[in-house]
Amino acid sequence: MITVDNLLYKLYEKNDLSREELLYILYNINQDSKKKLFYYACKVRDAYYGNKVYVRGLIEFSNICKMDCLYCGIRSSNKNALRYRLTKEEILNCCIEGYNLGYRTFVLQSGEDPWYTEDRMVDIIKTIKNRFPDVAITLSIGERDKQEYKSFFEAGADRYLLRHETASRKLYGKLHPHASFDNRINCLKVLKEIGYQVGAGFMVGLPDQNHEDLVEDLIFLKSLNPHMIGIGPFIPHSQTPLADAKGGTVEDTLVMIALTRLMVPDALLPATTAMGTLHPKGRELALQAGANVVMPNISPTSVRPKYELYENKICIEDNSAHCRFCIENRIKSIGMVLDTSRGDHCKYWKAKECN
Repeated sequence: MITVDNLLYKLYEKNDLSREELLYILYNINQDSKKKLFYYACKVRDAYYGNKVYVRGLIEFSNICKMDCLYCGIRSSNKNALRYRLTKEEILNCCIEGYNLGYRTFVLQSGEDPWYTEDRMVDIIKTIKNRFPDVAITLSIGERDKQEYKSFFEAGADRYLLRHETASRKLYGKLHPHASFDNRINCLKVLKEIGYQVGAGFMVGLPDQNHEDLVEDLIFLKSLNPHMIGIGPFIPHSQTPLADAKGGTVEDTLVMIALTRLMVPDALLPATTAMGTLHPKGRELALQAGANVVMPNISPTSVRPKYELYENKICIEDNSAHCRFCIENRIKSIGMVLDTSRGDHCKYWKAKECN
């Protein structure tokens, strides 16, 4: 007899289920089964990474974006957004502050801002690497061509985050006017070919999203096998066409985080700020469902409110030192340990151990 619990155990043992089996779980999972799912997810995570939570310093350096994604508060059509760009010197100052707080990974995130040309980005990357040769640089700046990706990698960028947002071609087309699903997926493949540690990811609770779409996300991620996977709830923004849409939930997102952990067991999975925005302990809950990365904001407090992908984001007024020690205390409260190293994917540090 097929049961959710039997399927969860099979997934825990084999890291794979069929489309039909995954759908059965999503349609039939209950609270008791969720507890088992989260238990299995944490067991798998601990087998690869122990009870460590890797920390990255997040620098949101521009909220200018040429894209017009229907769900995003910094979409190009939002004329009420207060736009800004950080200079190379301002970005470096964020890195200096983050380095002094112990961070050894910096995530440079922005809208798809053409002002940051290939040459400008290469200069920024080299400047950070020359100042801090022991840090990892993660870029999250959207779709670029292959030559730009190669230039950034050769300049010293180590990782690249490019959430696929949804593996449903139909849903992607609805939410991303004038954007190409095929190009998005191809960018992820190109980034892996170049040698980046690559991050993908998706949102939970998008308008018109169904269980079938979420299963497509799991199957896509299993096939892509990225190093990092960011999963967060959809949160409506009042200045977008989806202002009145129903948002995603913490509970549904936790299920997808845990299932992703079992499908891609060695992935690095962030406990996202969006989870903390929807629930006072949302990030802790994500860690208890198999996540193992946090990304405190080290952007200047003057610009944090302007990087508004969604509204009511937490921690926008806290200084970087407060965020650093607040998140460490939260992690300790659930019996985990903050790790301020580079926090590379396990395949990279295991490979080094073998050399």
